Amino acid sequence: MFRILRIAVLLLILATVAQEAWLARSRAVSWKEGILVALYPIDGDGSDAAAGHVRRLQASSFKGIERFMDEEAKRHGLDLMRPVEIVLAPPLDSRPPQPPVRPNALESILWSLQMRWWTWRNDGIDGPRPNVRIFLLYHDPDRSPRLPHSVGLARGLIGLANVFATNAMAAQNNVVIAHEMLHALGATDKYDLATNLPSFPDGYADPARSPRHPQDYAEIMAGRVPVSETEAEIPENLEQALIGAATAAEINWSGR
Repeated sequence: MFRILRIAVLLLILATVAQEAWLARSRAVSWKEGILVALYPIDGDGSDAAAGHVRRLQASSFKGIERFMDEEAKRHGLDLMRPVEIVLAPPLDSRPPQPPVRPNALESILWSLQMRWWTWRNDGIDGPRPNVRIFLLYHDPDRSPRLPHSVGLARGLIGLANVFATNAMAAQNNVVIAHEMLHALGATDKYDLATNLPSFPDGYADPARSPRHPQDYAEIMAGRVPVSETEAEIPENLEQALIGAATAAEINWSGR
């Protein structure tokens, strides 16, 4: 009985939070004006490399995301001078709760609530209130050559991006950050979870291309450039990525 009551209370809280998130997202993706995206750098692994990199970060490192969104918005017919503005928040000492691996429904609900609570407690940024918050967990590439999976709360305006603490990977980090930012705005993954290969047609930047392979660009929510039926390459930067028609529809760019 107690377990049923606990689940009911959690569902009620989640429904309230979800409604507030839905209203906030609806305002953001109306695209009547540009949205403000705040990036919060965090030492993700406790290493000297990550801590030093976080201290030295400059807002200019993320201008490529603004350019990408500006160019793609224009390509999809959105008439906004700056659809996305990126601001860099001061580094955070606290680390967000990590999403569970293969969670059940209750675990997903609990983590979502924990993440929203943690975000509220750690949203220390001056100036206007951001529309989207992305927390950047930096890792020493020598310690962690493979990173944990990044995640965006679908339509929740919050994302966690695991990235490398090295300037050499800054452009590729921006691909990950842009991907999670679009997740937070409602975009879905467009790749096969079993193989990581882009799904056809929505995971292809140019699905009408003949021959189909190799593609020249990655669809941003697929995250890879398909070079054959069985191979795909991670883009080196956002200049090798596009927002496809399905993703544009999910973030309300279609028909504009």
